[in-house]
Amino acid sequence: MPLGESGLPAEATLRRAGRRLDLRTVRDLLFHLPRRYEDRREMHTIAELRDLPDGATASVRVVVRSIHVEQTWRRRVQVTKAVLGDETGEAEATWFGRRFIEKRVHAGQHLVVSGRLKQRGFSPVFDDPEFSPEDGRDPLHAGRIVPVYRLTAGLTSARIREAIRAALDRAGLLYPEYLPVALLGQEGLEGIGRAIDQVHYPASLEDRDAALRRLAFDELLALQLGMVGRRRQRGRSTSEPVVVDDARDAAVRTAIIGAIEVTVGRPVDLTADQSAAMTAIRGDLARPQPMLRLLQGDVGSGKTAVAAHALALVAGLGRQGALLAPTDLLARQHAATVGELLAPLGLGVTLLTGSLSADGRRKALEAIGSGQAVVVVGTHALFQESVRFADLGLAVIDEQHRFGVEQRNQLEAKAGGRIGGPTSGSAGPDPATAAPHVLLMTATPIPRTLGQVLYADLDVSDLRMAPTGRLAIRTAARATSELDRLWRFVAEEAAHDRRTFVVVPLIEAAEDDAATAAEEEAVRLRDLLGLPVGLVHGRLKAAERDAEMRRFRDGETRVLVGTTVIEVGVDVPEATVMVIEGAERFGLAQLHQLRGRVGRGTEQSYCVLVSDVTADSDPLAWARLQAIESLNDGFELAEKDFELRREGDVLGLAQSGLPHLRVASLQRLDHRELARRARGHAETLLDPAGELRGAELAPLRNELSAGWLEPIWSGEPAGGA
Repeated sequence: MPLGESGLPAEATLRRAGRRLDLRTVRDLLFHLPRRYEDRREMHTIAELRDLPDGATASVRVVVRSIHVEQTWRRRVQVTKAVLGDETGEAEATWFGRRFIEKRVHAGQHLVVSGRLKQRGFSPVFDDPEFSPEDGRDPLHAGRIVPVYRLTAGLTSARIREAIRAALDRAGLLYPEYLPVALLGQEGLEGIGRAIDQVHYPASLEDRDAALRRLAFDELLALQLGMVGRRRQRGRSTSEPVVVDDARDAAVRTAIIGAIEVTVGRPVDLTADQSAAMTAIRGDLARPQPMLRLLQGDVGSGKTAVAAHALALVAGLGRQGALLAPTDLLARQHAATVGELLAPLGLGVTLLTGSLSADGRRKALEAIGSGQAVVVVGTHALFQESVRFADLGLAVIDEQHRFGVEQRNQLEAKAGGRIGGPTSGSAGPDPATAAPHVLLMTATPIPRTLGQVLYADLDVSDLRMAPTGRLAIRTAARATSELDRLWRFVAEEAAHDRRTFVVVPLIEAAEDDAATAAEEEAVRLRDLLGLPVGLVHGRLKAAERDAEMRRFRDGETRVLVGTTVIEVGVDVPEATVMVIEGAERFGLAQLHQLRGRVGRGTEQSYCVLVSDVTADSDPLAWARLQAIESLNDGFELAEKDFELRREGDVLGLAQSGLPHLRVASLQRLDHRELARRARGHAETLLDPAGELRGAELAPLRNELSAGWLEPIWSGEPAGGA
């Protein structure tokens, strides 16, 4: 039922403000889960409050002796003051700018009050406390385990608690059970109705934990059902095999190696990991079932060369390959790089992005539709209905965490309609309905422990080894007071025709003003260094960013200041210094990705982490900086990040394409065990076609397709694509 028609308390406010929290129905409200809890059960007397430290949180049962509104002289803000009493003494409560309190609280009323204390002489003062009438009903805001919710402008904690309590009273315990009774018994799980009720208003911490365990299991089951189901469905799909003999494979590898040697100016060879990945992909392509392989490799490990090899194998048989990138900038970089790698084979690359001119887009669409474009590189523009492939045999998806399963399916659906069809009398899959082979790529490895849980629908190739001749990047943290020497070094590098990146952070997410910060730093460094300084940020048009980066690559500017748009799409062998200002504001994954923009040539490269944090001021940020300073291997950093974080996103987890889990945390050992058990149930509940077995699973099927578990089951990544 829509919130605007629900009759719940504050219905109009819920309808307006709820949209910003993605709350549109009563079901959404039931599953708007607390982000934390405050235990306000311990009741004190007013006399006991005097012994508590300033700033402590406490709860009391009191009678309101008096209440009135005053106006402060400063800013003329109204303050509501109440005198509270019990048999042991009196305390005061104050609420600033909340005039409505006077209408809800009156003298003689019995309340349960909870809040932060200020000790003023002999009279404790509650600062902006929450309260509930002591009228025999369960309190909502005080004297119990109180849920704390994510809020938005116009929606207060009290209002959303009251609305959720009303929704629970109306529908919570009646929420239809969707898991089989036998499964609930096997896992010792709460019924869903009780779990929903107790996750919001638990009678005890044990009840809260039992409710959270049920919801965590459901999330993990939905995740595993989605992955196992997609794998089984894909296993029953057909794909036209791409069979390449040893001679052609060797010729493609030799051509790619030769192209790399021309670029870097030295002899190179494929790493053992690259060679193994190429062999595995060649084997996948030769099968009549569509490949779905994840290529995860550290920064600079040579993923693009592996992708170019796969594209060349497909294009060599006259079929089409497409490489999908999340941004215009990265698509253009890939088009240039893949074009250089495939040029010795006589294969051209067609670019399709939203920034092309109308004439450029028309020509690209014609080449793709006719089959003339055998290798296509593009952005989300490839999803558009006007894009028609003649014979799409392979889709390579870079930065795969940025794309959901539905978007991947949209690209795969373009495989049909091959012009000409198979030769008469040939056996094999119908190319008009065959699925393309898919290669996913990511530069943020997933921690090994998580990989054991998450790779239910993928084959995986790891690129751990650095290409031959590449020097390890030297990394050091420096305080802002130590930067004079750094800028002198940057000037010396510029004098030797070497380049420096300077990355500035987004200072405050609410300000969204990273562009201004970058502009100010570019001006400052231009004056300080006496050098031309380039500038890139997200507000520049793609053509302007490309022009700035081209000037940097060509040496017209030796220093490039920017935001994290520098993270991908820039490949400048002459870049030897990466300066990351406010480094404590970045996660390990982003720090490592930024560092990977240097060290691509033959000169020694450096990464400087500018930060004033200490082990005492911010232990977690300090530990991250220590980790990035001492470790160069992205796989090791993934494990270190997993070890460091107690809560929140893990390197490779938020960037793995994994849907957002609101309750389950794969960082917890017990939840990883839950995931393992959920995987076993998923294998049993799904038939060979990847569909839920039998009519008795209809409630679960409905919850997965239209309920709170739908985003997880469908495989949409956290935050959208």
